[in-house]
Amino acid sequence: MARTIAKDHDKKRGLILSNAAKVFATEGFDRASMTQLAEACGISKANIYHYYDSKDAILYDILETYLSELRDLICGIDLAGLSPDERLYRAAHHILFAYQGSDYEHRVQIDGVGRLPEEQQIVLRGYQRDMVVFLGNILRDIAPDALGNDKVKLRSATMSVFGMLNWYYMWNSGAGNEAREAYAKIVADLTLNGLKGI
Repeated sequence: MARTIAKDHDKKRGLILSNAAKVFATEGFDRASMTQLAEACGISKANIYHYYDSKDAILYDILETYLSELRDLICGIDLAGLSPDERLYRAAHHILFAYQGSDYEHRVQIDGVGRLPEEQQIVLRGYQRDMVVFLGNILRDIAPDALGNDKVKLRSATMSVFGMLNWYYMWNSGAGNEAREAYAKIVADLTLNGLKGI
């Protein structure tokens, strides 16, 4: 007889993923063991194996969950009725706030994607690409003459904006809402107008 899924299956899975992300981010993926992960989750090693058969499976689930949810948040930003400039202000704000509370997952993403099999990397990089395209479309509409026909320049500009937002997230993860709002505005102002614009 097949084993039934416990009522709290999703809750326990979420607990494993959040605690494993912390362990991977602070201890390093290579140094972390299934025993250590089970202890961090407050469950037995046998119980963690009920959910995942390996560290690699946990790593993929952390990244797939994090990046798919992040992609949905960012690509789902409502930009209807806004001018191109206003779209950038709104996107910068929402992207910065979308990162909030995901410090460990974000750190694991930096080194973790490349550790996975190619087919899994393709899925994860697809989520990343969707976010780059979303922001790139906003920047292209702001400066169509400069960016409309130059894919290299458009990608460079897009990744530069993401870089500014990621910098703040990584070094100021505990910042409050007002500080995040202010920095999102600086990123948009700087992107639109250069240094004299801020």
